[in-house]
Amino acid sequence: MTPWNLLALTPLPPEALRGLLAPLGDRVTLSFARDRAAMEAALPQAEIVLGDWSAGLAMDAAAVAAAPRLAFVQQPSVGVDGHDLAALSAAGVPLANTAGVSAVAVAEWCLGAALTLSRRLVAADAAVRAGGWPQLDLGPRELSGSHVGVVGYGPIGQECARLFGALGCRVSHWTRTPRGEGYAPLEEVVATADVLVVVIALSDETRGLVDPARMKKGALLVNAARGGVVDQRALAAALREGHLGGAALDVFDTEPLPQDDPLRDLASVLLSPHVAGVTPQSTGRLVASVVGNLTAAVEEKKIENVVNDAPARIRRRDGSGK
Repeated sequence: MTPWNLLALTPLPPEALRGLLAPLGDRVTLSFARDRAAMEAALPQAEIVLGDWSAGLAMDAAAVAAAPRLAFVQQPSVGVDGHDLAALSAAGVPLANTAGVSAVAVAEWCLGAALTLSRRLVAADAAVRAGGWPQLDLGPRELSGSHVGVVGYGPIGQECARLFGALGCRVSHWTRTPRGEGYAPLEEVVATADVLVVVIALSDETRGLVDPARMKKGALLVNAARGGVVDQRALAAALREGHLGGAALDVFDTEPLPQDDPLRDLASVLLSPHVAGVTPQSTGRLVASVVGNLTAAVEEKKIENVVNDAPARIRRRDGSGK
């Protein structure tokens, strides 16, 4: 069988990628692109695209139009930021992600971040390092018994509900498709939660979804979704004015976080460099998911985790878009 032309946009060295994709053997020929110009030059011959998890390169409408042979896009992450799902669907090209591979890692980060905020661990550490001993001044509180609201109820949201529930928290959640025990309207979840955990995918529908000003006074916000889901300016204002008790953020509107961003100056914010889902275990699951899906694609078997309106089996195109 003629090998499939696979274009890798993933920001890894070519030799590392060749090693990871070795199970595909001679069923694919690999090419690589790490900038827009190289991607555009390679797209006319590309049949399968392995995406860029940093969202620096994506299959937007122009890229899809420039790839008449394109049959499949595999994104090596849960988020599919930047890809034009409508354009891919119109072209009949399935886009798959790696749903679920980081659920445990992200949920554990959310729980750890909530505990860090509620017990004031960062402030305690800084005080002791500076020579203090503030046993009565930090105002820590127990997480057990509090109301935790989870925005998003995919694999990550469900794992968050399980972990916080096991700690003795009362958990409710909101998701765009109502399901699961504990579902409640978004306004209720946001307004009543002592800890609001945001783990929903970013889309046009969810951009700016969470308004910190509508949260309960003194509540804690944990965002491991995307920066755009929470109004970041409103969040900074709510923290600065004391409306919220604190926030833990693994994601931001602009990444890396700009040096002049006001969040850097707020002691009540725990900042993290978009690593909630990055563990050796989740990376292993991600590689297995990607290689498994690429193998299924070239063997014309069913593809898992297709996120757009396109067939779950791919077919070769003749270059005319058919």
